[in-house]
Amino acid sequence: MNAAPPLPDAAQRVADALQAIGHRQPVTMLPATGRTSAEAAAALGCQVAEIAKSVVLRRLADDAAVMIVASGVNRVDESKVAALLGAVGKADARFVKERTGYSIGGVCPIGHPQPLSILIDADLLRYPRIWAAAGHPHAVFQLTPQELLAMTGAPAVDIAQR
Repeated sequence: MNAAPPLPDAAQRVADALQAIGHRQPVTMLPATGRTSAEAAAALGCQVAEIAKSVVLRRLADDAAVMIVASGVNRVDESKVAALLGAVGKADARFVKERTGYSIGGVCPIGHPQPLSILIDADLLRYPRIWAAAGHPHAVFQLTPQELLAMTGAPAVDIAQR
C-alpha cells in the first residue's frame, strides 16, 4: 500500500494543529487549486456556500489583522465588520502572510502566529458541514460550523452584504 505524499509545509502545520485539538477530519489535497470558493466547491462536489473562506482585513486604528470566515457565496460588508471591530481596510498579500502565517488562497482559520480578531459569518451555521482552507491553495479540511466556532472562539455574526 502506498503512503500518501507528504503535505506542503503550511498544510502540515494545519494538520498538526488539527490533530493537537482532536479534530478527526484529515487535511485533503485537491487535484486543482481551491484558491477561490468556486474552485474549491467544484473540486469537492459541494455548494459554494459550504466553503468557509477566510478574508483578512486591516483594522485602521491599530493596524491589526481582522479575519472574517465567510460563506463562499457571500461578500463581506465592511461596514458591518467596522460596527463590531472598528474601521477596516484592505490587506495586501504581505500583510496577510505576516499576520496569519499563510498565503492568500490558503489562509486557514486556525494556527496563526499571533492572536487575531475573528468573526464567523452566521450564514455558515445553515450547513451540516463546511470546508475551510488548510494552509495551501490546494489544501482543505472538513468541519462543522460548531467546530469552527469552538476552534476559533469567534462569534457568529451577520457580516454579509445583503
